[in-house]
Amino acid sequence: MTGRTIRTTSRIAFLVCGLVSLFTSVPYTMMRGVGLPVQSEWVIFAVALVLVGVFSVVVGLLPRSWIAKICRRDRDDQRLFSAPLMVLASFAAVFYFFGVFAYSAPNRWNLDPQLMLPLCPMYFVKMTFDPPLMATFFLLAPMNAAVYGSLGLVVGYAWLAFRERT
Repeated sequence: MTGRTIRTTSRIAFLVCGLVSLFTSVPYTMMRGVGLPVQSEWVIFAVALVLVGVFSVVVGLLPRSWIAKICRRDRDDQRLFSAPLMVLASFAAVFYFFGVFAYSAPNRWNLDPQLMLPLCPMYFVKMTFDPPLMATFFLLAPMNAAVYGSLGLVVGYAWLAFRERT
């Protein structure tokens, strides 16, 4: 792929993942923990989702020169967008399949909500009502993948910014 294609694809992926992460934090913020079937530390989830989402959206909108300056890289370095995009895709793929597993698990397995809410941010939908399989494949699991894709973006840029240049 050419540099322009990678940059454009990366920016679109960063924006989509960031916006999905922000959208996913809305139910936690609106319910304030009261409407959740299990009492949990909803504030931690909401703040983490918002921070990761805002970071992803900001990185998707920042000029390339600013990102290069923060990461101490050359403006035309291919790794400036390709490395975080690969980490984003890896996190998204792993957590898509994890989301499919978690959302399609039978209720009799009694998965621990305190564990599942951080791993699958939309798991409270599964606790509230049993979503159809198509909704799991095309809505809930992709949202889970996008949220963790945003986290992968944060990890990817932290790796670029803090590792030594070779």
